[in-house]
Amino acid sequence: MGTQKLVCGLFLCFLAFNCFTASGSRPKKKLVTEEVNVLRHVSKQLGKTNWNFGVDPCSGKGNWARPSADKGFQSYVECNCSFHNNTACHVISIVLKSENLSGVLPPELHRLRYLQQLDLSRNFLSGIVPSEWATMRLEGLSLMGNSLSGPFPKVLTKITTLLNLSIEANRFSGTVPPELGNLINLQKLSEYTMDPNCCYVGPTGSSNLWDLVSWPHGLSILWPLVELWSVISANELSGNLPKTLAKLKKLTDVRISSNNFTGKIPDLIWKWTQVEKLHIQGCSFEGPIPSGISALTSLSDLRLSDINGRASFPPLSKMESMRTLILRNCSLYGNIPGYIGDMMKLKNLDLSFNSLTGEIPSSFVQLKKVDFMYLTRNMLTGSIPTWILKTNKNMDISYNNFTWESTGPSECAQGNVNVVGSLSSEADKLSRVHSCLKKNFPCADPSKQHHYSLYINCGGKEAIVNGTKYEADVEPRGASMLYLSQNWAFSSTGNFMDNDVDADNYIATNTSKISMPDSELYTRARVSPLSLTYYGLCLINGNYTVKLHFAEIIFTNDSKFTSLGKRIFDVFIQGKLVMKDFNIEDAAGGPGKAIIKTFVAAVTNHSLDIHLYWAGKGTTSIPTRGVYGPLISAISVDPNFKPPSFGDKKARVKIIAGVLAASFLIILVLGILWRKGWLGGKASMYDDLRGLDLQMGYFTLKQIKAATKNFDAANKVGEGGFGSVYKRTKRELLFPSPHNILYKKGLLSDGTVIAVKQLSSKSKQGNREFVNEIGMISALQHPNLVKLYGCCIEGHQLMLVYEYMENNCLAKALFGRDVQSRLKLDWSSRHVYSFGVVALETVSGKSNTNYRPKEEFVYLLDWAYVLQERGNLLELVDPNLGSKFSVEEATLILNVALLCTNASPTLRPTMSSVVSMLEGHTAIQPPISGPGLSSASSRYKSTRSNFWQCPSQGSINGTFSDSSESIQGKEESENLLMNNSIISIQ
Repeated sequence: MGTQKLVCGLFLCFLAFNCFTASGSRPKKKLVTEEVNVLRHVSKQLGKTNWNFGVDPCSGKGNWARPSADKGFQSYVECNCSFHNNTACHVISIVLKSENLSGVLPPELHRLRYLQQLDLSRNFLSGIVPSEWATMRLEGLSLMGNSLSGPFPKVLTKITTLLNLSIEANRFSGTVPPELGNLINLQKLSEYTMDPNCCYVGPTGSSNLWDLVSWPHGLSILWPLVELWSVISANELSGNLPKTLAKLKKLTDVRISSNNFTGKIPDLIWKWTQVEKLHIQGCSFEGPIPSGISALTSLSDLRLSDINGRASFPPLSKMESMRTLILRNCSLYGNIPGYIGDMMKLKNLDLSFNSLTGEIPSSFVQLKKVDFMYLTRNMLTGSIPTWILKTNKNMDISYNNFTWESTGPSECAQGNVNVVGSLSSEADKLSRVHSCLKKNFPCADPSKQHHYSLYINCGGKEAIVNGTKYEADVEPRGASMLYLSQNWAFSSTGNFMDNDVDADNYIATNTSKISMPDSELYTRARVSPLSLTYYGLCLINGNYTVKLHFAEIIFTNDSKFTSLGKRIFDVFIQGKLVMKDFNIEDAAGGPGKAIIKTFVAAVTNHSLDIHLYWAGKGTTSIPTRGVYGPLISAISVDPNFKPPSFGDKKARVKIIAGVLAASFLIILVLGILWRKGWLGGKASMYDDLRGLDLQMGYFTLKQIKAATKNFDAANKVGEGGFGSVYKRTKRELLFPSPHNILYKKGLLSDGTVIAVKQLSSKSKQGNREFVNEIGMISALQHPNLVKLYGCCIEGHQLMLVYEYMENNCLAKALFGRDVQSRLKLDWSSRHVYSFGVVALETVSGKSNTNYRPKEEFVYLLDWAYVLQERGNLLELVDPNLGSKFSVEEATLILNVALLCTNASPTLRPTMSSVVSMLEGHTAIQPPISGPGLSSASSRYKSTRSNFWQCPSQGSINGTFSDSSESIQGKEESENLLMNNSIISIQ
């Protein structure tokens, strides 16, 4: 190293000496006059207006050699001044990158006989490639990112000196000519580099040290390397690839993506044994991938995607240099080969959207350098490896068939490992597993009120548009990301390739002024390089109008190269392809314009799926590398049905939930009536009710009798310790004004069936207390509470009018005498609705006032504490469930129920604590005191003593008891149930 530094030092000194003595000893160098005149013509035809011809183009001064910190924006002319005893200069390189030149390709360029490198990439040049160029001796040509058109330019196939050719991102069409196979000498050119330990490395052909230092841009000079480069991606080429391409045996870089080629991937690729980079994406090729690909042992970057036809995994075991391996949507089946884990240089792995089966190979744990791994949407099985869950790399294993184990995830972390929908359907039965891990992303809380609309400002902040609030969506990540909001979520997969940035941006911001209506929705948008799925969660089942809002805000609407980009992707709704090869700009009539696509989608499992997918088509290099993939501005979802006043009335569990919740309030009111009595006359009762200004109706006894056919026994729907319930039989029931006790007549507009609660005349509650309770119930409005329509107060008659509960009460469902007529409540229905004594009844299917045949009376609560003491609490579970219930959930609910029935009300948990325990967020605390209220008497001791004397009678059997059964303590039990439940709520 010391010797090298010494040599470098002497070399630099020698350079300095030459520079010092040159001005006096060397004649002035100038570009020959003929080539200066050529550059004048070239400037006019290209539209290059700022070349200063008052300065010699080879002087390295003025705008002939404008430096640029961004390698994507370069403008300079390179000369070789070694001719005629170092007195004459000739142009050898012209680089005009990202200049927005809007002219045509100049035919006069062929007159620059020494021109070797021509780079006109990322401009707005149009027209065709001039035929005069056939005589040029170019070694490198890049026309990438222009608006050139016409058939594939055959004139280029005559420039047999070409070492580098790129016509990417233009509008060339037709077939690839067989003559392209004549360019057997293609070599890639790399940028001039500097040896960090020594000095500048000059270009091949420099005659001496003076020539080296006289070059105006040391860091911009190009020099040839022995690599092949042919880029024809993102055009409109079609047909089959000619077999003559097999002659290009020196190819090292082949990119032919995003064209309209047909047929199979040509077998000739095995001839390209030196190829290091091979990109074939979005070309509509048919599989299988040729087995000859195994000969390409120098491959370091292989990208094949969107290939039709079922195929096995290609043989890649010898690819030891592989850094990027993409085999996406190639219709692959079978297991993932274990040798992939031996590719120690691998940094990007994408095997998504295939039909791969089996487990993730254990060898994958060796892939220490992998930054991105996408295995999404396959059929992989087995357990999820723990090393994936613990990694800090981006891993997407979503939408597979993994088996859940105790070491696996129980929820979806919103980080760098995406596991949404990754478990098999067997996980649907596991309550401990979050719904995001299950198939079809079911509603996480089926008991909660479902929604019937959705509005998202994708990539933007919260916005109010025409009175509608669009929710914010500002999560910046997206390589392997699941984001969960309250009523929606999104899953994003993929990283932007070749953009040379450390952190990708998944939110696009408009590059020009937006003047369209509702611009709040279009100034930003969410983008994805591969796959983006939005979910509408917990929606009411039915048909919806789905509106997808788009606006192309990256590409521009002017005569600049930034307007030449093509964004093409597919859109699926509920798994159905609704837009193929969708181009926002074409659909909207230009960039910066809004376009709304409207669809009708059927929601059948309370979940809506909107999926956007990039199939490898469109440009990937405009305005810079890494700009492509789906983009969406906003989503709006509206029902095609009249939204219900609450939730889904047709769902049985909803009805039962409403019954259960309403029963607590009804029992509260009736309990107070029974305890305190009912005093006062009709006038004072009316005055009290009027004073509360209640939002309910008042009915006459005559109206109630007409509605129930004079309390006909046929209309009796239930009876308890506090009175009977009758069903209304006529739609002509009068419904008076809620503010007028003079009873204005009216009709129920929707014909809703009602239930009349006739309270027993034995009740002793006072008027004031009853009025207050009526006021409390009428003020409560909740989707799961039975609505109070009004009351009737005449003489000794006291009746309440409720909406009718179609499925009767929970007690009838659980304890009805006729087993065949009971509602079939499965475990999920009994589980987010029970607590306290009601929880015990729900889980066990037994009434708290049950008894054992031929034995003394036994309270369910007492029996529960006996079983808890014995350690057999699960014996309470309803035997009708068999084994179709979760042992963990049942144990959890029973223990919470016993906490809620603690003998001391102050030790009972609050309802928020109960919910937290049931959801698993809070550990269950052991009871501080003994059993519940029923232990205050001798019953508990008697039950406990009886059990230990007769342990074989270890279960209680009984049926639902109505008021006709004269069991002493029935009314006391109802009071106990009321007290336990209501105090727990408080």
